[in-house]
Amino acid sequence: MNDPRFLTVKLLGKTFRSGSYSNIQLSAGLDSSDLDERGKKLCSALYYGVIERRITLDHIISGLSSRPINKLDDEIVNILRCGIYQIMYMDSVPDNAAVNESVNLAKQFGKSSAAGMVNAILRNFIRNGKQLTLPEYAIKRTSIEYSAPEELVRELMKNDALEVLTCKHRNGAYIRRNPLKCTAEEFDARLAERLGRENVRRVNGLPDCWLVSGDMIHTEAFEKGWFHVQSAASQYICTALAPTENDRVLDICAAPGGKTFTMAEMMNGKGEVYAFDLHEKRVKLIREGAERLGLANIRAAAGDSRKFDPELPQFTKILCDVPCSGLAVISIKPEIKYKNISDFDGLPEIQYNIANNALNYLAVGGELVYSTCTIRREENEKVCARLLHAHPELEPVELPSTGIPADRRTELPYRSVNGFFVAKFRRRV
Repeated sequence: MNDPRFLTVKLLGKTFRSGSYSNIQLSAGLDSSDLDERGKKLCSALYYGVIERRITLDHIISGLSSRPINKLDDEIVNILRCGIYQIMYMDSVPDNAAVNESVNLAKQFGKSSAAGMVNAILRNFIRNGKQLTLPEYAIKRTSIEYSAPEELVRELMKNDALEVLTCKHRNGAYIRRNPLKCTAEEFDARLAERLGRENVRRVNGLPDCWLVSGDMIHTEAFEKGWFHVQSAASQYICTALAPTENDRVLDICAAPGGKTFTMAEMMNGKGEVYAFDLHEKRVKLIREGAERLGLANIRAAAGDSRKFDPELPQFTKILCDVPCSGLAVISIKPEIKYKNISDFDGLPEIQYNIANNALNYLAVGGELVYSTCTIRREENEKVCARLLHAHPELEPVELPSTGIPADRRTELPYRSVNGFFVAKFRRRV
């Protein structure tokens, strides 16, 4: 069925039931659909919008429904969420269209008996001036206003990081030029030809980083390995480690391989990059990407980053981009907001064990970068402090400046870039 709203409601149901990552769920849904580009854009905007604003939308629905929201059918709740979201946040959709399409969706899902209720709730919302009534209690108010669970609001306040809730999706994607395949001038010209000059911008401070608006994945340039998609913060992390063709590099938690690729390119396809991940199917992604990009200096294999492998050599550069709570990427994966904070309790121990094991492979004079995509001090500064206490042979290293502003929360020598935490250490003896 080529109805973007119908697909949105189906995908929302799957996402909320399974707790799977939204980007993976959406990509799979769109790839198997027969939607045109316009339909895919509407589906994407509505899908991410409802996930991002779920608590706000449920607060509105609860104030308009005579039945508690947890007593309503899941599909009807998602239809109402989509309807309210369109009315409140999507100026391109007329109110009447949002109502009518929502009523039709109820019928398409075989819920004709609920169509009248859907119509009444949405029309009452419009009739009442589309009001969002907020409570006076600060935590509750922030929770509803920014659609975040109260425990997350408290956690972000504790870490002086409420701004992650206000981050909006950037209109475009960051990509990284492969200098082994094309010159900067060739790449820039190809991007402008494909997307239009107004949709292409080089990023200051990151020499091979571009911000583009439009599809570049389904292009000859992608197939030829001219670039890979990678956030600016992730590119900065590689810049912080600064590998050269004279280095032997260990990427200890590598999949899906973006940082591995960037480091291998920074090394001009020379030297050695050992890339490990726990699961073979994810290692396959690294191998496939390396082949597309023409990076023969990458060795990818499955391995447990917490366990010492005596057969591995010593490395002059090591990247520990460890598993984390991901609170800095809420704008990209909004479903992270709805996880229980207690789910993150075991992460600092895992992160310390990975970094501690990595130090077994670090040569004297070698450097290690520890990074996360979260703002929690328990996963960042406290893990680093523990490493320095346990390893007097380590010293912190000043990080390079960049065109991306450092966040104010993190004191030197550490740096937080777009919420990504970065620390660098050198082994003295």
